[in-house]
Amino acid sequence: MTLSRRGLLAVGGAMGALATTAAGPGTAVAAGQGQGTGRPRVRTGFDRLAADGYRLLAGQKVGVVTNPTGITGDVRHIVDVMHPDERVNLTAVFGPEHGFRGTAQAGGSEGRYDDPATGLPVYDTYLKSGQPLADVFTASGVDTVVFDIQDAGSRFYTYIWTLYDCMEAAALAGKRLVVLDRPNPVTGRAALGPVLDPAFATFVGRREISQAHGMTVAELALLFNEEFLADGPVELDVVKMSGWRRGDFFDATGLPWVPPSPNMPTPETALVYSGTCLFEGTNLSEGRGTTRPFELLGAEGVDHRWAEAANGLELPGVAFREAYFAPTFSKFQGKTVGGVQVHVQDREAFDPVRTGIALLITAKRTWSGFAWRSDNWIDKLTGNTRVRTMIDAGADTDEVAGAWAADLAAFRKVRRNHLLYR
Repeated sequence: MTLSRRGLLAVGGAMGALATTAAGPGTAVAAGQGQGTGRPRVRTGFDRLAADGYRLLAGQKVGVVTNPTGITGDVRHIVDVMHPDERVNLTAVFGPEHGFRGTAQAGGSEGRYDDPATGLPVYDTYLKSGQPLADVFTASGVDTVVFDIQDAGSRFYTYIWTLYDCMEAAALAGKRLVVLDRPNPVTGRAALGPVLDPAFATFVGRREISQAHGMTVAELALLFNEEFLADGPVELDVVKMSGWRRGDFFDATGLPWVPPSPNMPTPETALVYSGTCLFEGTNLSEGRGTTRPFELLGAEGVDHRWAEAANGLELPGVAFREAYFAPTFSKFQGKTVGGVQVHVQDREAFDPVRTGIALLITAKRTWSGFAWRSDNWIDKLTGNTRVRTMIDAGADTDEVAGAWAADLAAFRKVRRNHLLYR
């Protein structure tokens, strides 16, 4: 099956076997049929790469950008699987934010060390981009950089920008990049929310994609390569999943969930994250330091009126419980705060971004202590000033959402050109 896109050839394989092509940059290895009867369980890009004997990596010195989410269906880490396998020459590991083994909190990494389990050198990619990251790839001696990390589906979740930075750096260093696909845990049905204004580009949003992008990492890699890389495309291959459909939530995949970061403990966290993470840009707690981060929101002095106001909006698929909690770290550490718990009741109808905006508006209207962070972090998260200034001016949820409608429609049109699954 040839897709009508420049440089992308998808080839089916029998019983899930991979079939590679020589199409060069932008090549995708297509999904085959799964084992057994009925609908197959999802097989990740790595599962399919390994089942094919790593032919896509033959003759290459390989380095892997990964973290604890880089696991097989039987919960073995891909580094531990590949390292002793003579069919692949794995020589280095690259750790993102939170680190290869995932021990660092938000805004941290594990640094440079040798992995005790395998002896492989682990290089730190966090906050490195451009030539400095290219120099790391060069120093490692690898020929091919493989990316395999579970994403959460939101523009400000930093692993997709680690991918973007690695693509740029690999191009600078003359390295090939292979992306092993994994599911978007909150489905790939729709792009939602404001699109980043390039003037607000940071590590929580490098390029012009929507707040909830509705794409997999392989699809994003294709989009980045064909639309955004400043110095031209990198030599890119992506290995698709088999058995995944755009409407699948994570629990439909049959895959084990590993928290991709310390405050993303469950797929339900990811479901609300693209909306409630906006509270990082305020003086309210976004639930860090609790067992329900991004589902619990609050501050000292907040009372029942917030939950009542939010429920009064009758937002689709969600209800809000008056809640009290004491974070063990981060904002309001050790103090009892009041607020809400977000309860998603119909995830098909739930819109996380509009819900996040509605919660900001109702928090500001019901709590006199509401304030934006002094560094205007909210503008980095939303990718513009409009959300903040419109809320300050008294706009309602529909008015704020209407302000991003044209940009979102334009992004959705571009996005369609890079989707790999139905």
